[in-house]
Amino acid sequence: MRGLTKDKLLSLAEEFGGAFYLLDSCQFQANYTRLSDEFKKIYGNFNIAYSYKTNYTPKLCKIVNENGGYAEVVSHMEAEIALRSGVHPSRIIWNGPIKNTDKVNELLLSGATVNLDSVYEFHNIVSLAEKHPEVTLNVGIRCNFDVGDGVVSRFGIDTDSDEFDRALELFVSHKNIYLVNLQCHFAKRNVEFWPARAEGMVKTAKRVEKALGYLPRRIDIGGGIYGNMEDELKAQFTANIAGYADYAKAAATVFKKHFPDEEPELVIEPGSALAGDCMQFAGCVETIKTVRGKTYITMLGSQKNISMSGINPPMRVISMGGEATDFTDADIVGYTCIEGDVMYRGFNGRLAVGDFLVFSNCGSYSLVMKPPFIFPNFPVLDICREEVEVIKKQETFDDIFHTFSFR
Repeated sequence: MRGLTKDKLLSLAEEFGGAFYLLDSCQFQANYTRLSDEFKKIYGNFNIAYSYKTNYTPKLCKIVNENGGYAEVVSHMEAEIALRSGVHPSRIIWNGPIKNTDKVNELLLSGATVNLDSVYEFHNIVSLAEKHPEVTLNVGIRCNFDVGDGVVSRFGIDTDSDEFDRALELFVSHKNIYLVNLQCHFAKRNVEFWPARAEGMVKTAKRVEKALGYLPRRIDIGGGIYGNMEDELKAQFTANIAGYADYAKAAATVFKKHFPDEEPELVIEPGSALAGDCMQFAGCVETIKTVRGKTYITMLGSQKNISMSGINPPMRVISMGGEATDFTDADIVGYTCIEGDVMYRGFNGRLAVGDFLVFSNCGSYSLVMKPPFIFPNFPVLDICREEVEVIKKQETFDDIFHTFSFR
């Protein structure tokens, strides 16, 4: 993070307290551009559908929208974030196993895409189509098939099942239900499974073309991409950490082979690959103590603030000038009164109470999954440019408890 010095942290702490997220929206923009460019080198008709669930900070959602990307949402809450961020409904793609019917209908009538995840969604789609024969409903199918990764995903409709044939029949029997999108997503980030992912979706698309007489406008092969990491973080993974160009070569090459005219649009759904390295978490060391020979350094923050568990995230100590001590094999722990709230195991180094610890690669699933457990959530500050921008203010007691009754 640019310009993060002792004086800068002191200034931020004086105004915003002893812990906060540090956002670099410029890095997010750079990641978006570079990832897009790598795929477009091979297959020009390419786009990104940003995974809101990874980090739904509106500033990031707006950057995606300004760059012409899609909003990939999995709930009516995230759909509302997209709309309030200025995203046109036609740029919203709704996945997810559970969907609010009223919001689905509202978005479909506005031009959004809703991907079917199971047969239980069929009735509502048909009912809406029959009530509004003058409106073309943009509907997708979430596809599930074997890519050889050893995992049976619980999401989507098995392309080898009768249910998939029933889904295709919807589009045959109701001419105002248009199959605009095929989508898949698989859990493992290993790049070696991406060619099978791409080939499986191409095969399914051609099956659709035979059944319906047209190719879907978009083929969305999902997310699951490693983002930028420091070497010390990469070293803790057993898998090969592929780069943007590796994923592009693995998938876009398949599409270029089968669709040399670059139709349909190839879409992916990155989350961590864009947001992971664009956010850090900074917190102050509050206490240091030794219990039965083990040293515990307690800071203002918790494991949920950094998302990573069982891995030591990249971390640096910024001394605030206190009387420092050398430590060996100390654990840096959070404030939550949970035994497992460990942020960094086996710390070896020098620090003091009052120092700041800054954790990198905290942009994925931290801010969005951190509950207000014991303590309200911390502010988010964009320090991409000279002037600090408050992206999310410090939560208060009233922010959390105004929905409870104290009667």
